[in-house]
Amino acid sequence: MENNQEYHMSSDEFRHWGYKTIDWIANYLETVEQLPVLSPVEPGDIRAKLPETFPVKGESFAEILQDLDEIIVPGLTNWQSPNFFAFFPTGISAPSILGELVSAGLGVQGMLWATSPACTELETHVLDWLIDMLKLPSQFKSSTTGGGVIQDSASSASLVALIAAREQLKADINQLVVYTSTQAHLDALKATCLIFSFFSNLSIPFRDICQF
Repeated sequence: MENNQEYHMSSDEFRHWGYKTIDWIANYLETVEQLPVLSPVEPGDIRAKLPETFPVKGESFAEILQDLDEIIVPGLTNWQSPNFFAFFPTGISAPSILGELVSAGLGVQGMLWATSPACTELETHVLDWLIDMLKLPSQFKSSTTGGGVIQDSASSASLVALIAAREQLKADINQLVVYTSTQAHLDALKATCLIFSFFSNLSIPFRDICQF
């Protein structure tokens, strides 16, 4: 017997639920100030509301949006709230959300120029703009011996910066010193441990670092 069941979302369904999802995000951002910054849930509360075993049949998208309202949002720390003053801001905006939507829709793999010329050249050009904005020397530009890439997080950026500094100095690794503030994010310490592979000169015991 021929199976005519369609497992993929059609273009019309994608448009319909895409609009619904944008509406949901817009409503969340409009009302986030009224939500508690820290979730009142206890450990395990969210998981207790989820199916105990993986679903054999997926939910409708309408049910997924309802789950967001009833399960996910009550368990969030609302970083977008204007009342949130901890850690660091996530810095999202309506244009950035739409940009991320386009990025997800294109599914670009920017590993090499050949895997996506537009991605590579756009990223390179924008970073050259950044050099001009910061009034850095022209050596930082991709047209010379410089150039850079956009890192996926602050942690990986710290790691790459320290690796670059280590390789640039080409000195005895035991003589190198990394300076950081007591207020610096823990990624600075973790990156130092990772690229220097020794812990004897750390002012904070490595076992304490590993607890984070």
